[in-house]
Amino acid sequence: MTHTRAYIINIALCLGVLFVASCGKQHTAEQTVKNFVAENMKEGVETKRLDFGDLGTTRHINDSLVAKMRKNGAELFKNDIAYGKVPTGEVYYLRMKYLHEGDTLQNTFYLDSELKEVIAFK
Repeated sequence: MTHTRAYIINIALCLGVLFVASCGKQHTAEQTVKNFVAENMKEGVETKRLDFGDLGTTRHINDSLVAKMRKNGAELFKNDIAYGKVPTGEVYYLRMKYLHEGDTLQNTFYLDSELKEVIAFK
């Protein structure tokens, strides 16, 4: 095998591993958000056609922004929601679009570094 061919194969393998790892994080984040929505939507509210954006990270979330988002909530959600602890450093976010009574709505959910808890949403 030539040196160039081995290099291309190694690059392809690395990209494949990264792709599989990122898909796993995306799936975990989507499950966490689905569970959060199911537990915290107001009673009787139904949503259809859940659609998620790509999982992203941000360092621009601080305690005051989290407090504001938690206070504001969203119309279709309960008021007294139990959130996860705000981590230091990077926070993941995931946008979700859904259909409610003919309207397309969107919320952005911020998750902890392990993608196990929603820390805030808007």
